[in-house]
Amino acid sequence: MECQEEKPIIYTMENKPIVTCAGDQALFTSLYTSLAQQLPREPMEWRRTYGRAPKMIHLEANFVQFKEELLPKEGNKALLTFPFLHIYWTDCCDSEMYKGSVKEDMMRWQNSLRAHGSADWVIIVVETNDTKKKNKTNILPRSSIVDKIRSDFCNKQNDRCVVLSDPLRDSSRSQESWNSLLLKLRTLLLMSFTKNLGRFEDDMRTLREKRTQPGWSFCDYFMVQEELAFVFEMLQQFEDALVQYDELDALFTQYVLNFGAGDTANWLGSFCAPVSTWSGLLLRRPIDMEKRDGIQRGEASLLDLRSYLFSRQCTLLIFLQRPWEVTQRALELLHNCVQELHLLEVSVLEGALDCWVFLSCLEVLHRIEGCCDQAQLAANSSHTVGLWAYATDKLKSLGELCGLVSGPTSEDLNRTVDLLAGLGDERPETVNSLQSPYKKLKEALSSVEAFQKHYLELSQAAMEMYRAIGRLRSARLVGKSLAEFYMTKGDSERAEAFLQEALMSYVSEGWSLPVTHTRKQIAECQKLLGRTEDYLQTSALLAGDVNLTGEDQNQFCQEIMTFASKSVDQSQKVTISMGVFAQFTRLQFHPSASVHSGATLQVELIFQCLMPMPVQIQQLAASIHFDLEHGGTHGRSKRTKRQLNPGTIEFSKDNSLGGPLSSLAAAPCLELDEFHDRSPSDNSLNSAGVICKNTHLVMRRHDSNSPPNCVSPPSVAMKEGAQMLKVQDVTLEPGNNSIIFTAPSNNPGKYTLRQLCATVGQVQFVLPHIYPSVQYEVYSQEPQLNVEPLSEPLLAGMPQKVKFTLLTGHYELKKGDALQLSNTDTMPILPSASCTACIFNPGAEVVGESVLSIQSSEKVTSICLPPTPPYHTLEFQLEVLCMIPSGPDRPTNERLTNGEVRHRPRSYSHPDTSMTAIDQRMSIDCPWSIYSTLLALTFYVPFKTRHSLLSAGNRKYIQVCVQNVSDLNFTLAELKLAEKQHNSLELQSFNSKAQQLLCSKRSVFCLWEVRWKDELPSCLECVFSTNFSPLNQEVTAYKLFHYQFQLEGVTTLYNVRAEILPPTGEQHCHSGVLCGLEVCITRLTEPAEGEIGDESKTETDGLKTTKLLYEVADSSSNWAVCGKSSGMVSMPMAANTIHKVQIEVMPLFAGHLPFPKIKVLKYLPHTPTLATQPDPDSCVENDSLSLLDKNLDDQADTASIRSRSSVHSVGSGDQQQKGMAMPRLEPFSPGQVFNQSHARQVLVLPSTDDHIMEVNAT
Repeated sequence: MECQEEKPIIYTMENKPIVTCAGDQALFTSLYTSLAQQLPREPMEWRRTYGRAPKMIHLEANFVQFKEELLPKEGNKALLTFPFLHIYWTDCCDSEMYKGSVKEDMMRWQNSLRAHGSADWVIIVVETNDTKKKNKTNILPRSSIVDKIRSDFCNKQNDRCVVLSDPLRDSSRSQESWNSLLLKLRTLLLMSFTKNLGRFEDDMRTLREKRTQPGWSFCDYFMVQEELAFVFEMLQQFEDALVQYDELDALFTQYVLNFGAGDTANWLGSFCAPVSTWSGLLLRRPIDMEKRDGIQRGEASLLDLRSYLFSRQCTLLIFLQRPWEVTQRALELLHNCVQELHLLEVSVLEGALDCWVFLSCLEVLHRIEGCCDQAQLAANSSHTVGLWAYATDKLKSLGELCGLVSGPTSEDLNRTVDLLAGLGDERPETVNSLQSPYKKLKEALSSVEAFQKHYLELSQAAMEMYRAIGRLRSARLVGKSLAEFYMTKGDSERAEAFLQEALMSYVSEGWSLPVTHTRKQIAECQKLLGRTEDYLQTSALLAGDVNLTGEDQNQFCQEIMTFASKSVDQSQKVTISMGVFAQFTRLQFHPSASVHSGATLQVELIFQCLMPMPVQIQQLAASIHFDLEHGGTHGRSKRTKRQLNPGTIEFSKDNSLGGPLSSLAAAPCLELDEFHDRSPSDNSLNSAGVICKNTHLVMRRHDSNSPPNCVSPPSVAMKEGAQMLKVQDVTLEPGNNSIIFTAPSNNPGKYTLRQLCATVGQVQFVLPHIYPSVQYEVYSQEPQLNVEPLSEPLLAGMPQKVKFTLLTGHYELKKGDALQLSNTDTMPILPSASCTACIFNPGAEVVGESVLSIQSSEKVTSICLPPTPPYHTLEFQLEVLCMIPSGPDRPTNERLTNGEVRHRPRSYSHPDTSMTAIDQRMSIDCPWSIYSTLLALTFYVPFKTRHSLLSAGNRKYIQVCVQNVSDLNFTLAELKLAEKQHNSLELQSFNSKAQQLLCSKRSVFCLWEVRWKDELPSCLECVFSTNFSPLNQEVTAYKLFHYQFQLEGVTTLYNVRAEILPPTGEQHCHSGVLCGLEVCITRLTEPAEGEIGDESKTETDGLKTTKLLYEVADSSSNWAVCGKSSGMVSMPMAANTIHKVQIEVMPLFAGHLPFPKIKVLKYLPHTPTLATQPDPDSCVENDSLSLLDKNLDDQADTASIRSRSSVHSVGSGDQQQKGMAMPRLEPFSPGQVFNQSHARQVLVLPSTDDHIMEVNAT
């Protein structure tokens, strides 16, 4: 190859790593093409230092002839001209030739490398068949020449000598040799890159750390780090190259910021020189060598450095296929450059920066258009629209500076010439382009018409892009700038349209100052266009705008007053929103928002007048919507709900009228009201719901093109008539004002304030909808009587006070009106010496007291009521007494005063309390109605009583338990028990105390012994009675309490006695040893007449017998029953007959053990005439009765509370369901069987073999 003695041209994509070639140049030339093509085909993994991620790269090389001048001199650290690898080519196979010339040439080549410190070299020996044929006589084996070369030059690095066999032949051996050679070259080249780049980065890092030392230059460091970026770019590692430029950018930016903070650097002085050229960015060259040379010489300005740096970043980003990042970085660069020039206090001609920014924006856009098609540009307009808008803004600034908006002066022309001179000559790359940034700027500054054309084109393009990507706020901001341009040109109509769109964004987002400024501009346009109504609307908004000065507010307010004082046709009245005139604070009803018909109701409206001066109002009117559906008659629940409403409504600034800003920004609020569907027959509520009263406003389509400044609602027709609130001739002062209306309240119903209108001459301030909804209710209430206890609960058997509350409603109580109460013997009304009634007004204040006259007869109690005005409350108290039912007797039915049959009160257990409840009903005849009112009161019995029969042999005892289930403490006196049918019986009391204290939730037990002379009856009718009164009350307060009950089966029929017999020869029982249990059942009495029935059986000897079932069970597990535990005996029905049963039992523990439990039950066989013959397998055998132990145990325990006719069937439920007659078991009454051994114990000794004794003590 030809020798390249000149310095390589720095042109990024053409640069390749330099590899020198020495030795046989003809040999290398023959192999150059194959080597250059095959070297970059296979990628290599590049492992870098400092933990950076490895990358796969394709290596290329620029092969040049070896010359000593190419070797780097000492101190030269340039990487682009650095030879990374040195190759020596030879195809010598003759030993004489090797010794005569080749060896010496290799030695000179290696000495030169060693002298310059180059250790990256390789010797390639090429073997061909042609060489062998020419030198057959002196040829040596190839291995001998290679061995000599390795011995002479590669004795420690044998891999530095590579053999390439038959490189020009197409064979597997040749291809394998090529692959081996290429792999070695790639490896050595990559090792050289890693070593030399690492050394270069260390040197660069050392240089950067010296930046705080005097004499350090950013430009010198810039060239060093850019050299590294060139190498990365040469290796096609564009991301790493971009990182280098980003680091340079960040470093320079930090120095500029530090300079602005007072920390200066000497080298920054070169960048503070005045700017002489402002030609903009140049992105059409990979490298702007002119600016690079200026940086290298330290003569570049700030704009030159920034332009060159960005151009390199742009080139790399386009290589990386990230063109949209170019636009983002460009916008940041342009803004930052403007700020950096101010921080460095660089002198710049006025308008020069605008020219530079304008040209740069268009240059970036043209560069992006050159690498993207139209579809990509349209889809990514969000990335470029910022540059379009910035260019538009800078062009407008240039137009205003050069007088191209209103017409240039001579001074403006001179300024234009100076700005164009700073642009310099057009660059060669854009000379042939008709739409180059240079030509556009020059043409725009040439005339007023050309400027307007270019400015409108740019503005329209920017707005369309903003709208396309949904950035309406930015589009309207550009439109506002365009409006200001039109205002300057005198085109107010177009200016107003753009200003209205901008105002829409400011209002919706709450920007108060831009809103004020834009409205002033709109007002100016409307005044010039002669739009009086629109101008007054805008003036009203500005008159109450606190962002304006007082003088400006008065000026706009005076405009409204001047128009209002003109005498024109009534049809020409101007309607303006109330929100720009006043702001509601509070609305209050006096006395409340719910009054009865005919009452005086005043509505006080407190609001803030937004006008800056006093305003004379001819009329302030509020229209009222009357809704009869919500009115009418209401009960007490409605009245209670109305009392909760204080009648005051607070208006927030965001609701109601709102201010000039919030009233436009907020969407219509929902006006909700409750809806009731009532039955037309009885006015009962069928359903309830919620309805929206302003659906037509909430659901309407909001037109995005409607101007937000038009705050006036559509013309509202205020209906004249009685349903209006009006005040005349009112002067409103700036700030808070209070207006009082008198509201109509004649007809019952619901009144809603809908609209408000203030009339000032020819101007009407109208509020079409008041929010939140303002309503007041006029009601007509039917009289209502309510009876409720003074204390909960009401106790039966004691005087209790109840309160009568009468709501007169629309009815007026006259003299002679009385309440007629039906009397009952179960709940009499107790007479009272003085009963006072209190009269309350609707405000719950006492307005009068009167003593009631109460007259009682056998059937009716009459209460004379005092005269009471309508819609007042009458309250009084009466004492009633609910009798406690004592027994099952039921007197004949009575009738109430309305003719309805009175049902006797029935006691029942209330689920929410342990007390027994008694419901009492009362019929009341009222003077305002022909119908009687039925009232119910629930009383609770404070006591629960139960009885039991106790036996001790033939002696009988009756026990009565009185339990206090109330929360009061009582005193019981004169506890008595009597038997109603047998006078011969004597009941001896064991109750020694005359008075007994019965506390809450406690019980008192009373005991009597039954004594008789001739014979004890089988059935007893008993009555228990006592006097009771609450604790610490007088004796006269005692009330009588009765409790009736009946006892059956009182006579003791059988006596059961058990004996436990120790084993034979033992004195005591031992645990674990069988013992004998002897059960003796004795008949005590002769059979009574009612006792001889179907269950008895006649034996052959004429004796009546009955069958008994006995069972031995031990629920405490102290005994084990051996053998059968139950059996059936046939017992003669004669006095003193005895039947004995022997059973074997085993004590399980030692100690005094209670006797096993013994039960005796009636065994009733089935009746053959009532059922079919049962299956023999289902009959109950004596041995199988032990299966019923548990059931019989439970039945016997609960026998005392069972009915007398309750029986138990012996057999399964399935057999009973099949209709098969089974034997039955029926327990005896509690007093008919006496277990003599019930509480006896027996001593059980432990077994003699046990070492541990267990004792069970009960």
